Amino acid sequence: MADAEREQEIKALFWKELGSSPFVMLGLQGVEDSLTRPMTAQIDAPDGADKGDGGTIYFFGAKSEQLVRNIQTSHRAVATYAAKGHDLFAHIHGTLVLDNDRQVIDRLWNPFIASWYKDGKDDPDLQLIRFDTDRADIWKAEAGSTLVAAALKMFGRDPGKDHQKENRAEVSL
Repeated sequence: MADAEREQEIKALFWKELGSSPFVMLGLQGVEDSLTRPMTAQIDAPDGADKGDGGTIYFFGAKSEQLVRNIQTSHRAVATYAAKGHDLFAHIHGTLVLDNDRQVIDRLWNPFIASWYKDGKDDPDLQLIRFDTDRADIWKAEAGSTLVAAALKMFGRDPGKDHQKENRAEVSL
């Protein structure tokens, strides 16, 4: 499989997995409180597109939360992701932007999000955050890869390089 085709396949798998299990650990780079915290990603796919094809990632946060207070107008961020079945992992880079676009809030609002805000969409603490992604380092983990690695090592091959070539891609998001 050609590199570009493999990268596209891994990228598509990332969007599919994020759509079905949207939980990431999100944090800011270079901020005193640089800890990551769990956040639920909301994929806003272009009109007519499937979330599995990607889109803009948003988070609903609270203005009173340390992460939101540290964003200011925009800030470099990193998110880490592990798929539900632990068969895909990603390290995502980008910029967090405070963005209270009411149309986006209305489009992404759901009962799960509503449960966090006592005044609903008009809660004064509600803050929509847009994640302008640059790139992601995505890894596929296949069942039995440890056994394959052990076998390759017995034959003098470097299992890390072989596995990385087939199961890792750095992609633009």
